[in-house]
Amino acid sequence: MFKCVKKENHYCNLVNGQWMTTENTIDIFSPSDNSLIGTIPQMSQDDVDKIIKYAKESQNSWSDVPVSKRSEILHKAATLLEENCDELSKVLMMEIGKDINSSISEVKRTADFIRFTADAGKNLEGETIAADTFPGFKKNKMSLVQRVPIGLVLAISPFNYPINLSASKIAPALVGGNSVILKPPTQGAVSALHLIRIFQEAGVPDGVINSVTGKSSEIGDYLVTNDNINFINFTGSTEVGKHIAKIAGMVPMIMELGGKDAAIVLKDADLDDTAREIVSGAYSYSGQRCTAIKRVLVTEDVADELSSKILEQVKKLTIGTPESGAKVTPLIDKKSADFVEELIQDALSKGAKLLYGNKREGNLLHPTLFDMVTSDMRIAWEEPFGPVLPIIRVKDKDEAIEIANKSQYGLQSSVFTRNINDAFYVANKLEVGAVQINNKSERGPDHFPFSGVKASGMGTQGIKYSIEAMTRLKSIVLTID
Repeated sequence: MFKCVKKENHYCNLVNGQWMTTENTIDIFSPSDNSLIGTIPQMSQDDVDKIIKYAKESQNSWSDVPVSKRSEILHKAATLLEENCDELSKVLMMEIGKDINSSISEVKRTADFIRFTADAGKNLEGETIAADTFPGFKKNKMSLVQRVPIGLVLAISPFNYPINLSASKIAPALVGGNSVILKPPTQGAVSALHLIRIFQEAGVPDGVINSVTGKSSEIGDYLVTNDNINFINFTGSTEVGKHIAKIAGMVPMIMELGGKDAAIVLKDADLDDTAREIVSGAYSYSGQRCTAIKRVLVTEDVADELSSKILEQVKKLTIGTPESGAKVTPLIDKKSADFVEELIQDALSKGAKLLYGNKREGNLLHPTLFDMVTSDMRIAWEEPFGPVLPIIRVKDKDEAIEIANKSQYGLQSSVFTRNINDAFYVANKLEVGAVQINNKSERGPDHFPFSGVKASGMGTQGIKYSIEAMTRLKSIVLTID
């Protein structure tokens, strides 16, 4: 590992306050046209050892920094993000194929997230507990309970929101007094490294925030099993999440994994609004979101009308390059497009009714809509992470609940109805982290709790909840003679 020599389109990792690279690098290509975006370092296990050492050494001094000062640095980072919004949004657009308006929104939302986190960190308080409230103890003993940093946080972020979902792990960890190592996704690393630069420029001390890029096959398991890692905050696939949970041992963690979010539509729903919400929720960023609507469960008495209205909305979707502002753009890579196409072909072979789509140009899959999907089809259960939506017809709300809960996933669901009693009936029976009523499934506002059950994750995110997760309670017991 040696100091980074600045050259065009070569990006480096922040290691103990210095921008460093390696002999071996990884090329990053655009998902839209396969043009070279840049290169990133391919770090080794020896490099990881050095980074962990620096991060551990810096954490103690960072925890001694007053929370008000940590908050001040985060506020400056938010301001720098906004000042660099044009540059960062263009990087996002080129690297992960997100349309320019959504890219701008991601940067601005991240600035808001960091500001809110900075203020929330100042409002976390401990408590004093008297002993005599418990039988057998006298007033001469009390517990002074405070929140302290958990230590070194390993943040692992996904390709689809490399700035926002990196910051959602970094900012709560920093305000809580932890040091951080960010392992960004390979596709998305360039965007994430720009974010790391922002935190450095805002005044995060050397060694407190670091980044590591490389092949997960070489350094992934090595990172998550290192004894010096005190917390793992991971967003990604269920397969990888389960693997991390299995090998990491007793390290506390937050995991946001896959989803098969259902939109349940009852007979009294406003079908025009419902169709608009469903299409927006299913196809934005080509469905490459864990909270995307991934199946519609509609009662038979309104299924024909709803499928017709959804089809109308799908036909209005713009398709093309991120630069054009299209909502449906090429998927992140060929492997992802191939998988979605597998699900489409399986549905067709088993009798699903194709209403629209099933057209592919490279990694660009046109928005695809199926009706008459049945439980023997893979698309009814598997997460496509692409622009395809199945409509499943049910006889009533109880059958919809039953099908929704059979999924291995439990991230979010939506229920569309004008009947508040039905809305709460369905919401209370769904085995998910959150239920949206008359709204598409989505993340945020970011101070709301966000969590998944079953194969969709563990732990709770949301600004206050993330800070609490990455700090721990410490009690000092005082006995007064």
